[in-house]
Amino acid sequence: MLINTLKTVSIASVILLNTVIGEVAFTSVASTLPASASTPLIAQNNNIIATGSFVTVEQDHPTEGTARIVTENGKRYLEFDGSFTTAQGPDVNIILHRNSTIPVKPKKEEYMTLTSLKSFEGAQRYLLPDNLDLKQYKSVGIWCRQFDVTFGYASF
Repeated sequence: MLINTLKTVSIASVILLNTVIGEVAFTSVASTLPASASTPLIAQNNNIIATGSFVTVEQDHPTEGTARIVTENGKRYLEFDGSFTTAQGPDVNIILHRNSTIPVKPKKEEYMTLTSLKSFEGAQRYLLPDNLDLKQYKSVGIWCRQFDVTFGYASF
């Protein structure tokens, strides 16, 4: 009986020791991996400055997806991800707004027009001017110039 108890204790000790050694080895390997090993591919090539999800402002013009500002090779870009979609309309533009929320009808002194929207859906990329002070803007909006209506915005 004593021998069986000793065998059980010995086996349990070996299992416990192997588990502890395995955890230490795993932790050591994980801590020596470069940070890029767990970083998504896009973040390896681009430095993400800001990101935000679109919300709809005008219910007849639903807007969704993600916007982000990235740097690449010394240039800054505004990007919309592949899930970006907005309603169609005439003269639809991208604006940068000084506030984190954008009303349906923004005041001219609170935004700047960046450019015309390339497409109503899908991934897109826009070069930002070198002299643009991003600290002045807290959101990006999808805005129809003809009817002065904000479809949606993403806060940064």
